[in-house]
Amino acid sequence: MARVASVSRQTAETSIEVTVNLDGTGISDISTGVGFFDHMLTALSRHSLVNLTVHVKGDTWVDDHHTVEDTGIVLGQALRQALGDKRGIRRFGDALVPLDEALVMAAVDISGRGELYWDVPIGPEKVGTFDTELGHEFFCGLARDAGMTVHLREVAGENAHHILEATFKSFARALRAAVEPDPRVEGIPSTKGAL
Repeated sequence: MARVASVSRQTAETSIEVTVNLDGTGISDISTGVGFFDHMLTALSRHSLVNLTVHVKGDTWVDDHHTVEDTGIVLGQALRQALGDKRGIRRFGDALVPLDEALVMAAVDISGRGELYWDVPIGPEKVGTFDTELGHEFFCGLARDAGMTVHLREVAGENAHHILEATFKSFARALRAAVEPDPRVEGIPSTKGAL
């Protein structure tokens, strides 16, 4: 059974179309109108091996907030749909990813309970024109709507670009591990019998 989902969302602030294929090879087609965010989503796809299409038209003349936050929401919804009943997955994933001086830890539980635990202090407020606080907004929407518990913690870092990129890559690697089928798991990976 293909673990693929497409979700569209239209509001007065954004128009978003997302397609995910959990069993891909990390191919992406990203166009959000926010250059640095495109770079982060491309890295997320590449390192999670999730094929990812994201097309966004947002009110970037206001700022990038709605585009980034709403993309997290829609991507979360697509991931949740693609996972279906979560039968046979590993469920848990973690990763520790360095990028030069930055080091970020991620842990994911596809629990059905969407919550973000964020401990990623970023000194500089901007990477180019991108507000660094939007990293938190993206992952908050993604975790909640995907129904995943996501822990992200900065172990070390100074450069805002490096910290954010290590955050996206560590999440991607943890996600890859969590969504992978485990041939030893029969049914739902929970003692409750449901996630």
